[in-house]
Amino acid sequence: MLDLETQLKLLERPKLLAQAARFGVDSYRRDSHLPRILGQMDLPRPAAAVMALLGKEAELEAHRKEKAGHYRPAHHVDVLIALLGEVRIMRAAQNRL
Repeated sequence: MLDLETQLKLLERPKLLAQAARFGVDSYRRDSHLPRILGQMDLPRPAAAVMALLGKEAELEAHRKEKAGHYRPAHHVDVLIALLGEVRIMRAAQNRL
């Protein structure tokens, strides 16, 4: 299994999705966004959240590539925003050590 940093570096998404996520990450609020996206009220640690979000994002990416009728680009962007936000939190915590 690849480590988190490697998995993040391997993410290649369409430019529009990536730009929308980067634009939205500054407004990411863990307490309100993460429970809605993960479907759970207990907030996991940032590394665990990143792993869960990577799984959700992989599913969404598969749906996007399949052109699935239930695929929602806005939800995909929400997940990418949360992923970027959690990575920021995780890296900030590592830098404090």
